[in-house]
Amino acid sequence: MVLLDGATPAYRALAEGATGADVAQLNHDLVTLRYLDRSEVDSAWNEFNWATTTGVERLQKHLGVDQTGKLSLGQVVFLPTAARVTTLRAGLGAPVSGPVLQASSRARTVSVALAPDLQAKVKKGDRVTITLPDGGTTPGRVTSVGKVATAPSNNSGGSDSGPTVPVTIRPTHPAATGSLDQALVEVAITDQTVHNVLAVPVTALLARSGGGYSVELVAGDGTHHLVRVNLGLFDDAAGMVQVSGTGLAAGQRVVVPGNE
Repeated sequence: MVLLDGATPAYRALAEGATGADVAQLNHDLVTLRYLDRSEVDSAWNEFNWATTTGVERLQKHLGVDQTGKLSLGQVVFLPTAARVTTLRAGLGAPVSGPVLQASSRARTVSVALAPDLQAKVKKGDRVTITLPDGGTTPGRVTSVGKVATAPSNNSGGSDSGPTVPVTIRPTHPAATGSLDQALVEVAITDQTVHNVLAVPVTALLARSGGGYSVELVAGDGTHHLVRVNLGLFDDAAGMVQVSGTGLAAGQRVVVPGNE
């Protein structure tokens, strides 16, 4: 079985007289592999003609199989991009039973099992911060959000996990993720953004007896006083919260546990 480039999956036998998108990608591959000259198929890429037959015979000769000039279903497989072999299930000379190998995309991705009640808050294009096992962070973006929640295939260890929605994330700088394979990471998804606002550490918030929150400001002379604040967006990744209120200004110092 030969793996070739092409977006149309192999779904039929191919022989002289066939036409279509699958034939076009076969001709392109034969030209790329130099089993055909471009001039021989340039006027009719989607036609399996005498030149295609010759190119297939040359491919078969290189592979050491019967040179029929035809491709039966199953002799070739088309994939739209390069693939990375993740699991090899067959051994050289061993009988073949079931899948021979498993493969994945070569692109670095992060998969998130999202709770269904959060699905509406996450959309394609959202910015994320990926925290790696070594504690470092790198940015990324959401590339897809599943539409159907699925339950885990097994519940080993007695965990009580429920259905989840699959979310795929592409790191902005793939090289920054290192060489780890199938490692656990933490993802913070930015679903809302505000600009030019005041923010304080969440730990600086003080609950008021009558409801609401205050922060304790430290004046230039060292005196302390409470200022009532209204809360906006929370940045869970940074541990910050948007605040507004009379008497607040950028650069003021607020008291947090263990600091001033």
